[in-house]
Amino acid sequence: MVPYGKPQIVHFGTGNKAGYTLVQLIETSNIVAHFVEEYDDMYLDVFSCKEFSPDTVETIVRNHFRPLVLSCQVLERRPPQISLSDAPHVHGDERALR
Repeated sequence: MVPYGKPQIVHFGTGNKAGYTLVQLIETSNIVAHFVEEYDDMYLDVFSCKEFSPDTVETIVRNHFRPLVLSCQVLERRPPQISLSDAPHVHGDERALR
């Protein structure tokens, strides 16, 4: 993943809602992390239009942050598959989906 620009790291909030948020744009989308100080939790979202290994992300998190507990959820995001027979026609224009 290739970073695009510098990361934004901002501490904000008050009381038990205070914490850091990190946003890093990458050439293929973004990486966002939220750090909740009250519970010492981190929530990480790695979103990329290019395939990547979730195992690599998990290894980096384990090595860098050394969490006591790690829970992962992987969502594969793909564009919808539309066949021409299922596609709506726009005002009778057959070129709408070509």
